[in-house]
Amino acid sequence: MIRKVDVIMLTKNSEHLLSKCLESIYRNVPVNRLVVVDAFSTDRTTAILDEFSKQYGNVKIITDKGSRGEARQRGIQEVETDWFMFVDSDVILCEDWFKKASRHVRKDVGAIWGVDIPGDIESKFMIKVLQWMETRVFNIRGGTHDILIRYDAVKDIRIPAELHTLEDAYIKEWITSKKYRVIVSYESYCRHYKTMGNLLSRENRADTMSELKNMKLVRERLIYAGIFALMWLLQEAKSRGGKGRLT
Repeated sequence: MIRKVDVIMLTKNSEHLLSKCLESIYRNVPVNRLVVVDAFSTDRTTAILDEFSKQYGNVKIITDKGSRGEARQRGIQEVETDWFMFVDSDVILCEDWFKKASRHVRKDVGAIWGVDIPGDIESKFMIKVLQWMETRVFNIRGGTHDILIRYDAVKDIRIPAELHTLEDAYIKEWITSKKYRVIVSYESYCRHYKTMGNLLSRENRADTMSELKNMKLVRERLIYAGIFALMWLLQEAKSRGGKGRLT
């Protein structure tokens, strides 16, 4: 039984959702320590983290302006528990995330990933389809939005410092190279709230350019984009139709 886990979070100017994200972590995960690797945020990110530090007394903030690969490596070096989590600062964990994910713990399991769902999707059917697509992408390139990892599976990992993108793919491949399984959990999902700033960021553009080298991944991304666009249009049409009937 896993009693406590360290939670590692990478941040940079994350104030738009950080409070809600942290609330969902402390409500649904038995946090030993929250280790935040912050890339010198200039908004209220550190102020929000200080508030949670005062409330829970187990927040450690590390400032690091290197690549995401370096930041994740720095976070792993801080781990004190047998299992730990990576959680992105723009997600909200579902209720009982940890309880649901820990059901998959076995001796041969090295990581358990919770499927991420776009935050503004409401239709249950759309959610099921997007979960299926997200899983297809994860099986190719990994993901660290909300993932529980066995420390022994990565204790000797050395993530290349130049990996500012696809460092999550490197982590997944490392775990499987150690003969551990990486499990996808549909029950322990997160809601992923990407802003337009996220989508247009240098990091996201770099991710996209790196993924162009993998044609299988490009195909999955195109399928995903098409399905997402169609579902978003259907949801918007339904929403506007509802408003029209009210007037």
